[in-house]
Amino acid sequence: MRVLARFLAAATDVAHFPAPNLPEVAFLGRSNVGKSSVINSLVGTKLARTSSTPGRTRSINFFEVRWPGKPRPEVIFADLPGYGYAKISREVSQEWPRFIEPYLNERPALALCLALIDINVPPQESDRQLLDFLSHSKREFVLIATKCDRLSNNQLHSAMQSMKKSYPAASVIPFSAKTGTGRDEVWNRIRQAAETYRMPALQS
Repeated sequence: MRVLARFLAAATDVAHFPAPNLPEVAFLGRSNVGKSSVINSLVGTKLARTSSTPGRTRSINFFEVRWPGKPRPEVIFADLPGYGYAKISREVSQEWPRFIEPYLNERPALALCLALIDINVPPQESDRQLLDFLSHSKREFVLIATKCDRLSNNQLHSAMQSMKKSYPAASVIPFSAKTGTGRDEVWNRIRQAAETYRMPALQS
């Protein structure tokens, strides 16, 4: 699926959030899990900055996404700061109550959360805390198992079983920004969430 995308805004405060006029999809995960690579893979261009330095993203970065042939954007991607990296975890944790928690708890336009977890890394307590937070906030979320191309088929099957056992309530999609594995499935979930979000407006 080809889309047109552009940077919209960077927010480090609730006052900086764009007007909630479109369904939003939030990308969350530990530092260096590959959030920017996943976003770039989905839109087919280098939209989000990638870096080998964990914790580079310190704001919520918003991107407009428009389907080809459509005159206006259809959905907003929100790239949230990473967490769990020792050198910055304290700073990031201090920022959560200021603008990240309000976004996840109160944002009316938030239609779907994509929680990214590196399938090559054993389950982390910080990941479990995130999923518990999303469940408590009653947010719809999908677990994206990133960097799955690094595993053989047998290894991937075993890792997927382990991940599903660790997070039994979550829907899990294996994803590779390098090979495109999972790209169509993730887009299907994004489109479904966006259409569900728009339904109340269409019925009014």
